[in-house]
Amino acid sequence: MTGHPRPAPVDADARTFWDAIARGEFLLQQCAACKTFRHPPAPICSECNSRASTWKPSPGTGEVWSFTVVYPPTLPAFAERTPYGAVVVRLDEGVFMVSNLVDCPIDELAVGRRVELAITAVDSDVVLPLFRPV
Repeated sequence: MTGHPRPAPVDADARTFWDAIARGEFLLQQCAACKTFRHPPAPICSECNSRASTWKPSPGTGEVWSFTVVYPPTLPAFAERTPYGAVVVRLDEGVFMVSNLVDCPIDELAVGRRVELAITAVDSDVVLPLFRPV
């Protein structure tokens, strides 16, 4: 690990999500009125404009919707990991997440590939929801 800090991925609307990830749980925000899942977490439902929401456990399974390979140069905190796969995952609940695909050679990245959640401590202060091939 380098001495460069990683950017912190937390804001006020997403606090419940990130606190759950730190505990090893994967929760998705769901509108209490229309039951639409939403990610990233937000204060208002984009479908019905309700401000009421709940948090539901998710198995974190889905498929790669899109991907790219990140090569240097990059931020110093990520330089030793390059190249790596950055993915957009469409979870089975219908929401999209941007993340990294781990335990997968770059030449095996593919749209439609089934993936599962891999909650990973990337340093002493940051735990991330990464994905790996099923």
